[in-house]
Amino acid sequence: MSELLRIAERVAEQANSGEQVEAFVSQGSSTEVKAYDGEVESFTSATSAGIGIRVIQDGRVGFAHAGSLDEDVVAETLAEARDNRAFAEPDEWVSLSEPDGGTPVVHDHWDDGVATMPTADKVQMAIDLEARVLAADPRVTGVRTAIYSDSSGEMALATSTGVRASDRGTGAHVSVAAMAKDGDDTQIAGGYDVDFGPSTLSIDKAATDAVHRVTRLLGATQPKTEKLTIVLEPRMASSIIGILVGMLNGERVLKGRTPFLDRVGEVIASPLLSVIDDPTDGRSFGATSVDSEGQTCKPLNLIENGVLGGFLHNTYTGRRSGEGTTANAVRGYRSTPSVGAHAVIMAPGTGTLDDIIASVDNGVLVTAMSGMHSGVNAISGDFSVGASGLMIRNGSLAEPIREATIASTVQKMLTDIIAVGADTEWQPGGSGPVSIAISDVSMSGS
Repeated sequence: MSELLRIAERVAEQANSGEQVEAFVSQGSSTEVKAYDGEVESFTSATSAGIGIRVIQDGRVGFAHAGSLDEDVVAETLAEARDNRAFAEPDEWVSLSEPDGGTPVVHDHWDDGVATMPTADKVQMAIDLEARVLAADPRVTGVRTAIYSDSSGEMALATSTGVRASDRGTGAHVSVAAMAKDGDDTQIAGGYDVDFGPSTLSIDKAATDAVHRVTRLLGATQPKTEKLTIVLEPRMASSIIGILVGMLNGERVLKGRTPFLDRVGEVIASPLLSVIDDPTDGRSFGATSVDSEGQTCKPLNLIENGVLGGFLHNTYTGRRSGEGTTANAVRGYRSTPSVGAHAVIMAPGTGTLDDIIASVDNGVLVTAMSGMHSGVNAISGDFSVGASGLMIRNGSLAEPIREATIASTVQKMLTDIIAVGADTEWQPGGSGPVSIAISDVSMSGS
Protein backbone atom coordinates (compact mmCIF):
# COMPACT_ATOMS: atom_id res chain seq x y z
CA MET A 1 0.00 0.00 0.00
CA SER A 2 1.31 3.45 -0.91
CA GLU A 3 1.89 6.11 1.73
CA LEU A 4 -0.71 8.31 0.04
CA LEU A 5 -3.35 5.61 0.44
CA ARG A 6 -2.40 5.14 4.08
CA ILE A 7 -2.95 8.84 4.70
CA ALA A 8 -6.33 8.74 2.95
CA GLU A 9 -7.41 5.66 4.90
CA ARG A 10 -6.51 7.20 8.25
CA VAL A 11 -8.77 10.15 7.47
CA ALA A 12 -11.69 8.06 6.18
CA GLU A 13 -11.56 5.85 9.27
CA GLN A 14 -12.26 8.88 11.48
CA ALA A 15 -15.88 9.18 10.27
CA ASN A 16 -18.36 9.66 13.09
CA SER A 17 -21.70 7.90 13.33
CA GLY A 18 -24.05 9.07 10.57
CA GLU A 19 -21.19 10.82 8.77
CA GLN A 20 -19.46 10.07 5.48
CA VAL A 21 -15.81 11.07 5.03
CA GLU A 22 -13.74 11.08 1.85
CA ALA A 23 -10.03 11.87 1.53
CA PHE A 24 -8.43 12.58 -1.84
CA VAL A 25 -4.62 12.80 -1.63
CA SER A 26 -2.21 13.65 -4.43
CA GLN A 27 1.38 14.57 -5.03
CA GLY A 28 3.36 15.40 -8.12
CA SER A 29 6.32 17.11 -9.70
CA SER A 30 6.96 19.01 -12.90
CA THR A 31 9.82 20.46 -14.91
CA GLU A 32 9.68 23.03 -17.70
CA VAL A 33 12.56 24.44 -19.74
CA LYS A 34 12.10 27.28 -22.23
CA ALA A 35 14.95 28.00 -24.62
CA TYR A 36 15.56 31.18 -26.57
CA ASP A 37 18.53 32.27 -28.69
CA GLY A 38 20.53 29.20 -27.72
CA GLU A 39 20.17 29.74 -24.00
CA VAL A 40 17.76 28.95 -21.19
CA GLU A 41 15.07 31.61 -21.07
CA SER A 42 13.36 30.10 -18.04
CA PHE A 43 13.57 26.97 -15.93
CA THR A 44 10.89 25.79 -13.53
CA SER A 45 10.96 22.75 -11.30
CA ALA A 46 8.19 22.26 -8.79
CA THR A 47 6.71 19.67 -6.47
CA SER A 48 3.33 19.70 -4.82
CA ALA A 49 1.29 17.60 -2.43
CA GLY A 50 -2.08 18.08 -0.86
CA ILE A 51 -5.30 16.64 0.46
CA GLY A 52 -8.96 17.42 -0.11
CA ILE A 53 -11.53 16.18 2.41
CA ARG A 54 -15.30 15.95 2.04
CA VAL A 55 -17.58 15.36 5.00
CA ILE A 56 -21.28 14.62 4.34
CA GLN A 57 -24.08 14.36 6.87
CA ASP A 58 -27.81 14.91 6.47
CA GLY A 59 -27.30 15.95 2.84
CA ARG A 60 -24.88 18.75 3.77
CA VAL A 61 -21.37 18.78 2.34
CA GLY A 62 -18.37 20.28 4.04
CA PHE A 63 -15.14 20.54 2.09
CA ALA A 64 -11.64 21.74 2.90
CA HIS A 65 -8.22 21.27 1.39
CA ALA A 66 -4.58 21.88 2.29
CA GLY A 67 -1.32 21.91 0.38
CA SER A 68 0.47 19.77 2.93
CA LEU A 69 0.36 16.17 4.09
CA ASP A 70 1.71 16.96 7.54
CA GLU A 71 -0.29 15.01 10.13
CA ASP A 72 -1.34 18.09 12.08
CA VAL A 73 -2.40 19.90 8.90
CA VAL A 74 -4.47 16.91 7.77
CA ALA A 75 -6.23 16.85 11.15
CA GLU A 76 -6.97 20.58 10.88
CA THR A 77 -8.32 20.08 7.35
CA LEU A 78 -10.73 17.39 8.53
CA ALA A 79 -11.94 19.67 11.33
CA GLU A 80 -12.39 22.54 8.87
CA ALA A 81 -14.42 20.35 6.51
CA ARG A 82 -16.69 19.42 9.39
CA ASP A 83 -17.10 23.07 10.32
CA ASN A 84 -17.89 24.04 6.71
CA ARG A 85 -20.65 21.44 6.55
CA ALA A 86 -22.79 23.56 8.87
CA PHE A 87 -22.96 26.35 6.28
CA ALA A 88 -24.05 24.14 3.37
CA GLU A 89 -27.58 23.79 2.05
CA PRO A 90 -28.95 20.24 2.23
CA ASP A 91 -29.05 18.31 -1.05
CA GLU A 92 -30.87 14.98 -1.17
CA TRP A 93 -28.67 13.71 -3.99
CA VAL A 94 -25.34 14.16 -2.21
CA SER A 95 -23.59 11.00 -1.07
CA LEU A 96 -20.18 9.46 -1.45
CA SER A 97 -19.50 6.72 -3.96
CA GLU A 98 -19.44 3.10 -2.89
CA PRO A 99 -17.32 0.15 -4.08
CA ASP A 100 -18.61 -0.96 -7.48
CA GLY A 101 -17.06 -4.42 -7.51
CA GLY A 102 -15.37 -3.83 -10.84
CA THR A 103 -11.93 -5.04 -11.89
CA PRO A 104 -9.90 -2.02 -13.01
CA VAL A 105 -7.70 -2.22 -16.09
CA VAL A 106 -4.22 -1.47 -14.77
CA HIS A 107 -1.94 0.73 -16.89
CA ASP A 108 1.83 0.97 -16.49
CA HIS A 109 2.23 4.61 -17.39
CA TRP A 110 5.08 5.38 -15.03
CA ASP A 111 8.45 6.22 -16.61
CA ASP A 112 11.35 6.56 -14.16
CA GLY A 113 13.16 8.67 -16.74
CA VAL A 114 11.08 11.70 -15.76
CA ALA A 115 12.89 11.68 -12.41
CA THR A 116 16.23 10.17 -13.41
CA MET A 117 17.09 12.04 -16.61
CA PRO A 118 19.70 14.67 -15.71
CA THR A 119 18.42 18.23 -15.73
CA ALA A 120 21.22 19.19 -18.11
CA ASP A 121 19.84 16.73 -20.68
CA LYS A 122 16.36 18.21 -20.41
CA VAL A 123 17.77 21.70 -20.90
CA GLN A 124 19.76 20.53 -23.92
CA MET A 125 16.62 19.07 -25.53
CA ALA A 126 14.95 22.49 -25.50
CA ILE A 127 18.06 24.21 -26.84
CA ASP A 128 18.57 21.60 -29.56
CA LEU A 129 14.92 21.84 -30.57
CA GLU A 130 15.24 25.55 -31.19
CA ALA A 131 18.44 25.01 -33.18
CA ARG A 132 16.88 22.30 -35.37
CA VAL A 133 13.99 24.57 -36.31
CA LEU A 134 16.23 27.52 -37.16
CA ALA A 135 18.50 25.36 -39.32
CA ALA A 136 15.72 23.58 -41.20
CA ASP A 137 14.67 26.29 -43.67
CA PRO A 138 16.08 29.73 -44.54
CA ARG A 139 12.58 31.19 -44.41
CA VAL A 140 12.35 30.36 -40.71
CA THR A 141 13.45 33.59 -39.04
CA GLY A 142 12.89 32.83 -35.41
CA VAL A 143 11.42 30.64 -32.71
CA ARG A 144 8.82 32.07 -30.38
CA THR A 145 9.07 29.23 -27.87
CA ALA A 146 11.02 25.99 -27.63
CA ILE A 147 9.94 23.97 -24.63
CA TYR A 148 10.75 20.74 -22.86
CA SER A 149 8.37 19.76 -20.06
CA ASP A 150 7.53 16.72 -17.98
CA SER A 151 5.39 15.78 -15.02
CA SER A 152 4.61 12.94 -12.67
CA GLY A 153 1.63 12.49 -10.43
CA GLU A 154 0.10 10.08 -7.94
CA MET A 155 -3.32 10.03 -6.31
CA ALA A 156 -5.05 7.99 -3.63
CA LEU A 157 -8.64 7.97 -2.44
CA ALA A 158 -10.37 6.46 0.55
CA THR A 159 -13.93 6.83 1.80
CA SER A 160 -15.81 5.72 4.88
CA THR A 161 -18.14 3.89 2.48
CA GLY A 162 -15.35 1.46 1.64
CA VAL A 163 -13.78 2.85 -1.54
CA ARG A 164 -10.02 2.43 -1.83
CA ALA A 165 -8.23 3.51 -5.00
CA SER A 166 -4.90 4.78 -6.27
CA ASP A 167 -3.24 5.58 -9.58
CA ARG A 168 -0.10 7.21 -10.93
CA GLY A 169 1.42 8.32 -14.20
CA THR A 170 4.08 10.37 -15.96
CA GLY A 171 4.29 12.37 -19.15
CA ALA A 172 6.79 14.38 -21.16
CA HIS A 173 6.66 16.51 -24.27
CA VAL A 174 8.59 18.92 -26.43
CA SER A 175 6.92 21.72 -28.36
CA VAL A 176 8.01 24.62 -30.51
CA ALA A 177 6.42 27.61 -32.22
CA ALA A 178 8.31 28.62 -35.36
CA MET A 179 8.16 31.96 -37.21
CA ALA A 180 8.72 32.16 -40.96
CA LYS A 181 8.86 35.14 -43.30
CA ASP A 182 8.56 35.62 -47.03
CA GLY A 183 8.53 39.25 -48.12
CA ASP A 184 6.02 41.08 -45.95
CA ASP A 185 4.23 37.92 -44.89
CA THR A 186 5.04 36.42 -41.47
CA GLN A 187 3.50 33.18 -40.21
CA ILE A 188 3.66 31.27 -36.92
CA ALA A 189 2.93 27.57 -36.44
CA GLY A 190 3.83 24.90 -33.94
CA GLY A 191 4.89 21.30 -33.67
CA TYR A 192 5.29 18.85 -30.82
CA ASP A 193 6.01 15.31 -29.69
CA VAL A 194 4.64 13.62 -26.58
CA ASP A 195 5.18 10.37 -24.69
CA PHE A 196 5.06 8.91 -21.20
CA GLY A 197 8.75 9.61 -20.65
CA PRO A 198 11.57 11.74 -22.09
CA SER A 199 13.84 9.08 -23.58
CA THR A 200 11.54 8.38 -26.53
CA LEU A 201 10.75 11.99 -27.39
CA SER A 202 11.85 13.12 -30.85
CA ILE A 203 12.94 16.73 -31.24
CA ASP A 204 13.35 16.04 -34.96
CA LYS A 205 9.65 15.14 -35.20
CA ALA A 206 8.61 18.30 -33.36
CA ALA A 207 10.94 20.52 -35.41
CA THR A 208 9.91 19.01 -38.75
CA ASP A 209 6.25 19.33 -37.80
CA ALA A 210 6.60 23.03 -36.95
CA VAL A 211 8.69 23.95 -39.99
CA HIS A 212 6.36 22.14 -42.40
CA ARG A 213 3.31 23.82 -40.91
CA VAL A 214 4.71 27.33 -40.87
CA THR A 215 6.35 27.39 -44.31
CA ARG A 216 3.34 26.04 -46.17
CA LEU A 217 1.28 29.02 -44.95
CA LEU A 218 3.61 31.65 -46.40
CA GLY A 219 1.89 33.87 -48.93
CA ALA A 220 -1.53 33.27 -47.43
CA THR A 221 -4.31 35.62 -48.48
CA GLN A 222 -7.90 36.09 -47.42
CA PRO A 223 -10.19 33.75 -49.38
CA LYS A 224 -13.46 34.56 -51.07
CA THR A 225 -16.75 33.88 -49.33
CA GLU A 226 -18.33 30.56 -50.31
CA LYS A 227 -19.74 27.28 -49.06
CA LEU A 228 -17.37 24.35 -49.26
CA THR A 229 -16.03 21.23 -47.59
CA ILE A 230 -13.63 21.61 -44.71
CA VAL A 231 -11.05 18.96 -43.98
CA LEU A 232 -9.76 18.71 -40.43
CA GLU A 233 -6.55 16.91 -39.64
CA PRO A 234 -6.63 14.98 -36.32
CA ARG A 235 -5.54 17.82 -34.03
CA MET A 236 -8.20 20.10 -35.55
CA ALA A 237 -10.86 17.37 -35.39
CA SER A 238 -9.98 17.01 -31.71
CA SER A 239 -11.18 20.57 -31.11
CA ILE A 240 -14.58 19.88 -32.70
CA ILE A 241 -15.06 16.58 -30.90
CA GLY A 242 -13.95 18.22 -27.66
CA ILE A 243 -16.75 20.77 -28.02
CA LEU A 244 -19.21 17.95 -28.65
CA VAL A 245 -18.09 15.98 -25.59
CA GLY A 246 -18.42 19.12 -23.48
CA MET A 247 -22.06 19.27 -24.55
CA LEU A 248 -22.53 15.71 -23.30
CA ASN A 249 -21.40 16.57 -19.76
CA GLY A 250 -23.89 15.44 -17.11
CA GLU A 251 -23.66 18.77 -15.30
CA ARG A 252 -24.85 20.56 -18.44
CA VAL A 253 -27.59 17.99 -18.90
CA LEU A 254 -28.98 18.62 -15.41
CA LYS A 255 -29.06 22.35 -16.12
CA GLY A 256 -30.63 21.88 -19.56
CA ARG A 257 -27.69 23.66 -21.14
CA THR A 258 -27.04 21.33 -24.07
CA PRO A 259 -28.61 21.02 -27.52
CA PHE A 260 -28.65 17.23 -27.08
CA LEU A 261 -30.97 17.07 -24.08
CA ASP A 262 -33.45 14.14 -24.29
CA ARG A 263 -31.86 12.86 -27.50
CA VAL A 264 -30.25 9.64 -26.25
CA GLY A 265 -30.93 6.91 -28.79
CA GLU A 266 -31.47 9.39 -31.60
CA VAL A 267 -29.31 10.04 -34.67
CA ILE A 268 -27.31 13.22 -34.06
CA ALA A 269 -24.40 12.68 -36.45
CA SER A 270 -23.30 11.02 -39.66
CA PRO A 271 -23.31 7.21 -39.45
CA LEU A 272 -19.57 7.45 -40.19
CA LEU A 273 -18.95 8.92 -36.72
CA SER A 274 -18.39 6.89 -33.56
CA VAL A 275 -16.89 8.44 -30.44
CA ILE A 276 -15.96 6.64 -27.26
CA ASP A 277 -14.51 7.72 -23.94
CA ASP A 278 -12.19 4.82 -23.22
CA PRO A 279 -9.74 5.26 -20.33
CA THR A 280 -8.99 1.53 -20.57
CA ASP A 281 -7.07 2.11 -23.82
CA GLY A 282 -3.45 2.15 -22.71
CA ARG A 283 -2.33 4.04 -25.82
CA SER A 284 -4.04 7.17 -24.52
CA PHE A 285 -2.21 9.65 -22.31
CA GLY A 286 -5.50 10.00 -20.44
CA ALA A 287 -5.86 6.30 -19.66
CA THR A 288 -6.69 5.60 -16.03
CA SER A 289 -7.87 2.65 -13.97
CA VAL A 290 -10.34 4.53 -11.79
CA ASP A 291 -11.96 7.95 -11.77
CA SER A 292 -11.45 10.45 -8.96
CA GLU A 293 -14.26 8.90 -6.91
CA GLY A 294 -12.67 5.46 -7.11
CA GLN A 295 -15.13 4.04 -9.63
CA THR A 296 -13.86 1.47 -12.13
CA CYS A 297 -13.30 3.05 -15.52
CA LYS A 298 -14.73 1.36 -18.58
CA PRO A 299 -15.44 2.28 -22.20
CA LEU A 300 -18.42 4.58 -22.70
CA ASN A 301 -20.03 4.81 -26.13
CA LEU A 302 -20.95 8.47 -26.58
CA ILE A 303 -21.84 8.23 -30.28
CA GLU A 304 -22.13 4.95 -32.13
CA ASN A 305 -22.61 5.14 -35.89
CA GLY A 306 -24.17 8.57 -35.47
CA VAL A 307 -26.51 7.61 -32.61
CA LEU A 308 -26.18 9.36 -29.24
CA GLY A 309 -25.36 6.71 -26.66
CA GLY A 310 -25.42 8.69 -23.45
CA PHE A 311 -23.86 11.34 -21.26
CA LEU A 312 -20.86 11.59 -18.95
CA HIS A 313 -21.71 11.32 -15.24
CA ASN A 314 -20.03 11.30 -11.87
CA THR A 315 -21.72 9.91 -8.76
CA TYR A 316 -23.76 13.05 -8.09
CA THR A 317 -25.02 13.75 -11.62
CA GLY A 318 -25.62 10.04 -12.20
CA ARG A 319 -27.69 9.73 -9.06
CA ARG A 320 -29.68 12.90 -9.70
CA SER A 321 -30.36 12.03 -13.35
CA GLY A 322 -31.22 8.43 -12.55
CA GLU A 323 -28.60 7.21 -15.02
CA GLY A 324 -25.92 6.25 -12.52
CA THR A 325 -22.25 7.14 -12.67
CA THR A 326 -20.21 6.45 -15.80
CA ALA A 327 -16.98 6.78 -13.78
CA ASN A 328 -16.30 10.24 -15.18
CA ALA A 329 -15.47 12.10 -12.00
CA VAL A 330 -12.43 14.37 -12.31
CA ARG A 331 -10.76 16.52 -9.67
CA GLY A 332 -7.64 17.77 -7.99
CA TYR A 333 -7.18 17.93 -4.26
CA ARG A 334 -8.28 21.58 -4.21
CA SER A 335 -11.80 20.82 -5.49
CA THR A 336 -14.76 18.49 -5.17
CA PRO A 337 -15.45 16.07 -8.06
CA SER A 338 -16.79 17.49 -11.32
CA VAL A 339 -17.58 15.68 -14.59
CA GLY A 340 -15.11 15.23 -17.42
CA ALA A 341 -13.92 12.85 -20.11
CA HIS A 342 -10.74 10.82 -19.71
CA ALA A 343 -9.75 9.55 -23.16
CA VAL A 344 -12.01 10.60 -26.02
CA ILE A 345 -11.29 8.40 -29.01
CA MET A 346 -12.79 8.57 -32.49
CA ALA A 347 -13.34 5.20 -34.13
CA PRO A 348 -11.05 5.06 -37.19
CA GLY A 349 -12.61 5.05 -40.63
CA THR A 350 -10.64 4.38 -43.79
CA GLY A 351 -7.77 6.09 -45.53
CA THR A 352 -5.29 8.81 -44.68
CA LEU A 353 -5.56 12.58 -44.59
CA ASP A 354 -4.16 12.61 -48.14
CA ASP A 355 -6.90 10.21 -49.23
CA ILE A 356 -9.57 12.50 -47.80
CA ILE A 357 -8.04 15.55 -49.49
CA ALA A 358 -7.97 13.66 -52.80
CA SER A 359 -11.72 13.07 -52.52
CA VAL A 360 -12.58 16.78 -52.19
CA ASP A 361 -13.19 18.90 -55.29
CA ASN A 362 -13.60 22.26 -53.56
CA GLY A 363 -12.62 22.77 -49.95
CA VAL A 364 -10.09 23.90 -47.42
CA LEU A 365 -7.67 22.01 -45.20
CA VAL A 366 -8.01 23.82 -41.88
CA THR A 367 -4.66 23.92 -40.08
CA ALA A 368 -5.54 26.38 -37.31
CA MET A 369 -8.69 27.72 -35.66
CA SER A 370 -9.01 30.71 -33.35
CA GLY A 371 -11.73 32.08 -31.12
CA MET A 372 -13.04 28.68 -30.09
CA HIS A 373 -14.10 29.88 -26.65
CA SER A 374 -15.98 32.95 -27.83
CA GLY A 375 -17.13 31.61 -31.19
CA VAL A 376 -18.96 28.50 -30.02
CA ASN A 377 -22.25 28.55 -28.12
CA ALA A 378 -22.46 25.31 -26.16
CA ILE A 379 -26.19 25.77 -25.58
CA SER A 380 -27.42 26.55 -29.09
CA GLY A 381 -24.55 24.91 -30.96
CA ASP A 382 -23.80 28.01 -33.04
CA PHE A 383 -20.26 27.80 -34.42
CA SER A 384 -18.23 30.68 -35.88
CA VAL A 385 -14.44 30.72 -35.57
CA GLY A 386 -11.40 32.12 -37.32
CA ALA A 387 -9.46 29.76 -39.56
CA SER A 388 -6.36 29.46 -41.68
CA GLY A 389 -5.13 26.66 -43.92
CA LEU A 390 -4.79 25.63 -47.55
CA MET A 391 -7.42 25.55 -50.25
CA ILE A 392 -8.25 22.20 -51.87
CA ARG A 393 -8.95 22.20 -55.60
CA ASN A 394 -9.74 19.03 -57.53
CA GLY A 395 -8.28 16.82 -54.83
CA SER A 396 -5.00 18.69 -54.42
CA LEU A 397 -3.74 21.28 -51.95
CA ALA A 398 -3.59 24.78 -53.41
CA GLU A 399 -2.90 28.30 -52.11
CA PRO A 400 -2.72 29.08 -48.38
CA ILE A 401 -5.44 31.22 -46.79
CA ARG A 402 -5.77 33.27 -43.62
CA GLU A 403 -8.23 35.62 -41.92
CA ALA A 404 -11.18 33.42 -42.83
CA THR A 405 -14.23 32.62 -40.74
CA ILE A 406 -15.92 29.24 -40.88
CA ALA A 407 -19.50 29.06 -39.63
CA SER A 408 -22.21 26.47 -39.10
CA THR A 409 -23.73 24.78 -36.06
CA VAL A 410 -22.23 21.86 -34.17
CA GLN A 411 -25.40 19.85 -34.88
CA LYS A 412 -25.17 20.43 -38.64
CA MET A 413 -21.44 19.81 -38.78
CA LEU A 414 -21.90 16.42 -37.12
CA THR A 415 -24.54 15.33 -39.64
CA ASP A 416 -22.51 16.71 -42.56
CA ILE A 417 -19.41 14.57 -41.90
CA ILE A 418 -18.67 12.87 -45.22
CA ALA A 419 -15.33 11.17 -44.50
CA VAL A 420 -13.53 9.76 -41.47
CA GLY A 421 -9.88 8.74 -41.69
CA ALA A 422 -7.89 5.96 -40.07
CA ASP A 423 -5.00 8.19 -38.99
CA THR A 424 -5.35 8.22 -35.18
CA GLU A 425 -3.06 10.80 -33.58
CA TRP A 426 -2.73 10.65 -29.80
CA GLN A 427 -2.94 14.10 -28.26
CA PRO A 428 -1.22 15.32 -25.06
CA GLY A 429 -4.60 15.67 -23.34
CA GLY A 430 -5.44 12.01 -23.92
CA SER A 431 -7.75 12.17 -26.93
CA GLY A 432 -7.30 10.01 -30.02
CA PRO A 433 -8.81 11.88 -33.00
CA VAL A 434 -8.69 11.11 -36.72
CA SER A 435 -9.04 13.28 -39.81
CA ILE A 436 -12.56 14.16 -40.94
CA ALA A 437 -14.24 16.04 -43.77
CA ILE A 438 -17.39 18.13 -43.29
CA SER A 439 -19.45 19.40 -46.22
CA ASP A 440 -21.56 22.52 -46.67
CA VAL A 441 -19.69 24.82 -44.29
CA SER A 442 -19.80 28.58 -44.83
CA MET A 443 -16.42 30.27 -45.20
CA SER A 444 -16.37 34.06 -45.05
CA GLY A 445 -13.45 36.06 -46.34
CA SER A 446 -13.14 38.93 -48.71
